[in-house]
Amino acid sequence: MNDAADAPGAERSLTVLADPTRVRILGLIRDADGGRELVGRLADELGVSQPTVSHHMRALLAEGVVRREPDGRRAWYSIDPSSSDRVEAVLGRPAAPSAPPDLARITADLAERFRGTFSRETVAHYVADSHRRLAATGPAARLASRTAAFTASRLSALDRAEGPEAAVPEVLFVCVENAGRSQMAAAILHQLAGDRVVVRTAGSEPAGEVRGTVVAALDEIGVPLGGEFPKPLTDEAVKAADVVITMGCGDACPVFPGRRYLDWELDDPAGRPLEAVRPIRDDIESRVRGLLAELHIS
Repeated sequence: MNDAADAPGAERSLTVLADPTRVRILGLIRDADGGRELVGRLADELGVSQPTVSHHMRALLAEGVVRREPDGRRAWYSIDPSSSDRVEAVLGRPAAPSAPPDLARITADLAERFRGTFSRETVAHYVADSHRRLAATGPAARLASRTAAFTASRLSALDRAEGPEAAVPEVLFVCVENAGRSQMAAAILHQLAGDRVVVRTAGSEPAGEVRGTVVAALDEIGVPLGGEFPKPLTDEAVKAADVVITMGCGDACPVFPGRRYLDWELDDPAGRPLEAVRPIRDDIESRVRGLLAELHIS
């Protein structure tokens, strides 16, 4: 009798797991760092819209295949432990990961650099996570060096966020692709303030490279971009900042208490010729100079 009663539920569960998109979603969640993922990142990996992923997540959630963990304005999804056996039966055993040889060297170097601050295990976790995030969008030829730089920045931000109040203020600029507005603002602020301000940038949906017109527009006013590149937005970068300035990325930026949040309404330089980027650059420079005055940095 119990078998008969359970049959409709079991059949329905099999139907839910038969959808190929849902199988891919579950595979991405299972293989993600920490075994959990966000709808936005799943949508990027699958190349579909966020509403499409949300539709599938609702079906999986209703059947108890996944569980939802709210995190501020976001929600993480992980495979429900009670459904792990049937999920593994559908997905099969995951292939043993083969870490790129570069990561071991990067981990060793950063573990030495942050000795006494973070354990080697913590450093290895951030190296692997940074590599995964950058691999999704950045050029493979520079993936190792960018992984090292991005991880170092994240660990520095984490140290600042968890440590005593710093004497030097920190500003985080966030736009969508981290390839235009936020890069111009950060470069101009760094040029004007030097080491009197810590400056970071991030993108809610980072591109692969900073736009050429942005580099050219900065070069015209003698502001170097250096080795900057688009970086994903992370919680530790937001937590470390005293001022978070967003530029057209909506509510993608997590909100933490004790930070000052500003939204600069600026035209997006994406797809615009240099002559159209110059006014955006000049508007940003004016705003940055005003920010310096507010921070009492002359």
